[in-house]
Formats: sequence, structure tokens, C-alpha cells
Amino acid sequence: MFPLGGMTKPEVRELARKHALVIAEKPDSQEICFVPGGDYKRFLDAYLAEQGEPPLETAGEMVTSDGKVIGEHSGIHNFTVGQRKGLGVATGSPLYVIQIKGDTRQVVVGNDEQLYSHTLRAHRVNLISVAELREPMRVTVKIRHKHQAAPAIIQSTGPDELLVTFDEPQRALTPGQAAVFYDGDTVVGGGWII
Repeated sequence: MFPLGGMTKPEVRELARKHALVIAEKPDSQEICFVPGGDYKRFLDAYLAEQGEPPLETAGEMVTSDGKVIGEHSGIHNFTVGQRKGLGVATGSPLYVIQIKGDTRQVVVGNDEQLYSHTLRAHRVNLISVAELREPMRVTVKIRHKHQAAPAIIQSTGPDELLVTFDEPQRALTPGQAAVFYDGDTVVGGGWII
């Protein structure tokens, strides 16, 4: 049981104001809240230097979805699926990062329509409100913090792995992000998008 579990965020802030706690006016955390200034690139470089590790060598090619090389980039760690700004290439029409290939250090770009998908796979699944999935289950799924949970069906595809099939295609399904499965307000479980 959490002492604030039955309260909304505005109610908690009001309680904090009532008790003159400075935390009452603290802005909500956004993005990577522990990284100073939100500059995760500088954070990674500083972390590696602190650990005595050389900087990551992740520079490579920027390619279109059909494999055409359209430029070079300074490192895959500078990009995220769905990103539009800061790509460093211009083609006359908007481009978005649609895939990051760590093995070849390629950043694949394409149009907005190519960011949408009906399915995702999740691994390292942790089921919470059910012991196991013996048959497909209707749920809603969140694929990022501010994502509106979307209706889907989840089904087991192996040990610690699920296939998620959305009713409607979802934008920028990003490997490495968490997918969380809900049955109403109950958390069914979650896993990492692969």
C-alpha cells in the first residue's frame, strides 16, 4: 500500500502546499529527468569517460528505406525512431527516422507513413495480474509515457515473449522502449519492445 496511492497528482500537490512543502511547486519530470539539461548525448560521453571507456564509435550511413545512402551521421546514439529534426539531410520532403540498425550503424529514414505498424514484439515480459497467457487476451497497450493506450490483442509467442497486434496502426514503435498492457485500470504486465 502506498500512502498516496488513492490520490490524484493535483490532490497530492494541494496536500504538499497545505504543509508548506517546496515540492508542491516542482514541475513534473519530463524525458530523462536525471540527465542535466536533458542532453543525454553529453551525459553518455561523460559517463563513458568516467568509467575509463572510449567514446562510442557509432557513426555510419543514413539510408532510405530502400537502401539508398543519402548521407553520413555522427552516431546512432544521436537518433530515435520517429525523430524528424536534426537529421542533417534534406530531400525536399519531410524525413523521419524509421529504424536504427545497431549492427550496421545505419539510420534508416522514410516518410511519416512508414512509422506506423499494426504489430510489435515484446520480450523480457513480466506478467503481473495473470499467471500466464494460455490464449490471446484483449488489452490496451501504452508504448511510451504520453501515448494514449491503444486497443490490442496480446498473445504468447515463446518464453518471456509476446506478440502485440493493435486494432489500429501505431506510430513509432521503438525497440528498447517499454510496452505496458492494461485490462481497464489493472496492469496486466509489460515488456521491452524488440
